[in-house]
Amino acid sequence: METPSATAVSNPTTTTPSSASAPEFEYRQHDALGLADLVRRGETSASELLDLAIARAEAVNPKINAIITPLYDYGRAQINAGLPDGPFSGVPFLLKDLLCAVEGTPLSNGSNALKGRISPRDSELAARFRNSGLVFFGKTNTPELGLMGVTEPKAFGPARNPWNLNHTPGGSSGGSAAAIAAGIVPMASGGDGGGSIRIPAACCGLFGLKPSRGRVPTGPYAQEFWDGAATEHVLTRSVRDSAAMLDVIAGPDGSSPYPLRSRNNYQDSLSQPLRKLRIGYTSTSFIGRPVSADAIAAVEHSVKLLEQLGHEVEAVEIRLDGEALADSYLTMYFGHVAADLEFMAQQLGSRISNLDVEDTTKVLGFLGKTISAGDFVQAKRRWNDFAQTMHLFHQRYDLLLTPTLGSEPVPIGSFEPPAWEAVAMKVINAFGLHKLLLKSGMVKQMALDNLEKLPFTQLANLTGLPAMSVPLYWTANNLPLGSQFIAPMGDEHTLLQLAQQLEQAQPWMLRTPDL
Repeated sequence: METPSATAVSNPTTTTPSSASAPEFEYRQHDALGLADLVRRGETSASELLDLAIARAEAVNPKINAIITPLYDYGRAQINAGLPDGPFSGVPFLLKDLLCAVEGTPLSNGSNALKGRISPRDSELAARFRNSGLVFFGKTNTPELGLMGVTEPKAFGPARNPWNLNHTPGGSSGGSAAAIAAGIVPMASGGDGGGSIRIPAACCGLFGLKPSRGRVPTGPYAQEFWDGAATEHVLTRSVRDSAAMLDVIAGPDGSSPYPLRSRNNYQDSLSQPLRKLRIGYTSTSFIGRPVSADAIAAVEHSVKLLEQLGHEVEAVEIRLDGEALADSYLTMYFGHVAADLEFMAQQLGSRISNLDVEDTTKVLGFLGKTISAGDFVQAKRRWNDFAQTMHLFHQRYDLLLTPTLGSEPVPIGSFEPPAWEAVAMKVINAFGLHKLLLKSGMVKQMALDNLEKLPFTQLANLTGLPAMSVPLYWTANNLPLGSQFIAPMGDEHTLLQLAQQLEQAQPWMLRTPDL
């Protein structure tokens, strides 16, 4: 293996760890396209890269608990059978253990109830990943059903942030983010229903892009996820990997209800000059909660960098009904948990009350059952209000800049309910007191308390707009805290072009934690 690829900009503070062999260290200096290029030129092989990825996983995964289902033999079998000649041919890859089904492998969705359940066929997304030449060798940790902004499932234990093992890597794609930040892979899959790509990217110093609604297929198991609020893509170390992967996976399948059919050419767009952008920014929480000084500083740092690059940046006030935003998001959230648990119970020949799921998940599911069809539709109709707010905003501004997080990554266990709430949930589940719980307002208060740390990401999910988190700021505790940019519907090109410009101005790829 030779020197790092051209996009892996050198960092004078980066040195070879004493415990790393030269091939392992070189492996960790490349992005996915760089590794594929080495394979294509015959300077390494897919088998050698897989061995290096497995060795790195064996060395660091016990510390971070990112990979919960090793598939080492599966990856070797892929290589032996012959890999497709795609843009990522020979590159080791990890799949989030949620939604992304691979034929013949377990898909637990982070739940004890689904442990050992084998997928009968690939999801369309997994098939497109496979056709790009990627080598699958493991599934990554995720909260149960992807419901939290941290990754601490009871079924598998918490994933940990490689920058500080006492802190979260975010959620719900926390295992994927931790694995990338720890140098196991340069890229891994993720999904985003309320920030679940952008939040882990922000927590782990990575690039994370949430595509526009309808950009990425969801078949054949679903027509859309979370009424269109959720989509899938990857988390990456480099911008060009994200762009190249979007070229691979974008486009409708047989399940797509409202496909975006525009030409992809996302990677090619990175070679085009970026026009001067007009960017509005705010650090004010969309739900009216406090935001940390670090989150404000992260945006201020990004504003200065954008101004140095020649963009026009100004403070804005987003006139948004934050309470309605939170209510609409939570109504959708509760409703889909109820539907998911009902589906699980049918598949397992059980009842929801008997499912081996976490108490919090069960409470959320029962709350979803108390919401009427009319209430759900009314909440869904409010999504248009938020979409119109952003439509008017984008008449004046190309992009909206906010913090990705409301604070630096929180310590492990921060979202755990206090002891009295945990006991209360057990009692509520045992005696069916969920309507009383909903009327008490306690659930909404608990949800808002959790959203306080993550108040900026749900807007892009409900509106369907593309958004990204870019790693430009580290706190005094040496923890990453990303900056979020939201673009008009379908304008991933501008996001990726700006991200590359920021990456070149302030390289982050070789800024890695010391494990």
